[in-house]
Amino acid sequence: MANSVSSDILEKWLNAWSLSRELPLPTKFKSGYKVDVGYEKQKARYVFREFNNDFIKLSETINETWVFLKVCVSPKEIKNKLSEKWVIQPQGYMMSCISPMNIPNKRLPDGYEIEFDGYNSTTVVKIVTKDGELASIGRLVIVDDLAVYDRISTEENHKRKGLATFLIKELEQIALSKNVHRNFLVATEQGKLLYQSLGWKICSLYTSVVIPF
Repeated sequence: MANSVSSDILEKWLNAWSLSRELPLPTKFKSGYKVDVGYEKQKARYVFREFNNDFIKLSETINETWVFLKVCVSPKEIKNKLSEKWVIQPQGYMMSCISPMNIPNKRLPDGYEIEFDGYNSTTVVKIVTKDGELASIGRLVIVDDLAVYDRISTEENHKRKGLATFLIKELEQIALSKNVHRNFLVATEQGKLLYQSLGWKICSLYTSVVIPF
């Protein structure tokens, strides 16, 4: 699969990813970027658009656990070119969509309410039950002309009710209200199917490796 993610989009997405988590903004690292994450099981992440010598040399210098190297290529392109200490993580997919999405006008199912919150340039949309139980949540970060959708999830006992689709529609409306029509996200294997049904296209595979122990 051809990588159609530009360096500009990659940087904007990574800025949004950091803003959504209230982390330091990414810094340039050779031909890629670095984010100091600071989590127990993700100390830092290095993100590259291409699998190149910068990526390979970095992989040779790191022996610390929970430092992620990420690149916009398929796993098979890197599998035999890194030492065995690196473990390939579940497949990610960089996806894009130009509004409007392919979403019918759906009503929020009975028994649910929608809530809005925000911090820095991040908008948080929550779907909760009448009792205040969280059912679904997602975030939208606008970076210049790009709307980045982040950490969209539905609790297990509230799935298969169309909540995620309704939530994504709400996030899209926020982007459109700011005259932003270009949408971008990174999906899991499971999430990819939902986004494809809404009109999103895969623009690159997104492969991560880490030393877990």
